[in-house]
Amino acid sequence: MNMPMPAQDTTFPVYVVGAGPGGLATAAALRARGVRTVVLERSDRVGASWRRRHRTLRLHTTRRSSALPGLAVPRSAGRWVPGDVYADYLRRYAEHHRLEIAAGVEVARVERPEGGEGWLLRANGGRELRASAVVVATGHHRTPRLPSWPGAEDFPGPFEHASRYRDAEPYADLDVLVVGAGNTGTEIAADLAAHGAARVRLAVRGRPYLVRRATLGWPVQARHVLLRRLPDPVTDRVAAVLRRITGPDLSAQGLPRAEHGLYSAARRGTPPVVDTGFARAVRGGRVEPVAAVESFEGEKVHLADGSTIAPQAVVAATGYRPGLEELVGHLDVLDGRGVPRPPAHRAAAPGLYFTGFTDPVSGVLRELGRDADRIAKAVAHSRR
Repeated sequence: MNMPMPAQDTTFPVYVVGAGPGGLATAAALRARGVRTVVLERSDRVGASWRRRHRTLRLHTTRRSSALPGLAVPRSAGRWVPGDVYADYLRRYAEHHRLEIAAGVEVARVERPEGGEGWLLRANGGRELRASAVVVATGHHRTPRLPSWPGAEDFPGPFEHASRYRDAEPYADLDVLVVGAGNTGTEIAADLAAHGAARVRLAVRGRPYLVRRATLGWPVQARHVLLRRLPDPVTDRVAAVLRRITGPDLSAQGLPRAEHGLYSAARRGTPPVVDTGFARAVRGGRVEPVAAVESFEGEKVHLADGSTIAPQAVVAATGYRPGLEELVGHLDVLDGRGVPRPPAHRAAAPGLYFTGFTDPVSGVLRELGRDADRIAKAVAHSRR
């Protein structure tokens, strides 16, 4: 897969950190403009992070809208592409575009070199790599986030973050508590209920904004793409009306509908929860919503409503953080949440770009492809 670039390119290469969808799409766009680009991936192969996700994962966006620029996802993948199939697609994408991939290279720090232009990347094995520009594409799911619940370290049963969950087999016949009602938590809860867990409860802190993946064959993403350019108050009102007509209502099962606006909340980092079977599991009593977790006491879990439960296992679907502090925190390019400040197509510092750190309702993969073209144009323009 390591293919040489044209001999006339004698400048330092552009380094893309991360061989996920955003990194690969950006590398392909740069290569198409004649810019030598090397993708640095800390895992041993392209798409490795997609292969580590839960095995029932399917994309929430359709096959067509999940494709990266320059290569379609094959029809055999189906309308809603399985995660492992998408990992295979990413590998083929790198091969199709003849991208230069350096696997097993983990970048620890990006900094300015002394007395020189461009960037210096410090990586494992004592590597020091000089770059004309850097694109950080490690994504906002890089580092699992686990709250510091009092007493959690003394819980006697299996206790793991959702990033380590693969399937329901280890939880057969167990009473399982899933913490977190985002997309990952609701999908894992439904998977556990369908594949052998004796009891499944889902701890919910806020009211999730639940939407159907498709209505009458029309994917919810298409609606979001049409509405996203309108002012947030307008789109929030339109989305609220559509949700009342088409959205799942689990109020009778103890999970009232969210009151916040869909689009304004998404811009603050709270995307909607796409229903892929969760609502059916709750209505059937196979997944039981409970209050948020407050603390642990031995085998007991104390909830925010004052009740106490005693699950045998806990899966914490409590999200992720970008984990960029060591990599670029010293460059003053992150906001208070640790997220890059500027839009992806604008440089955070001269020659430093970020992609994949938002979760837009119009679809992450769709926007990554668009950002790739914008970044490539900006980099190519700066080299003139």
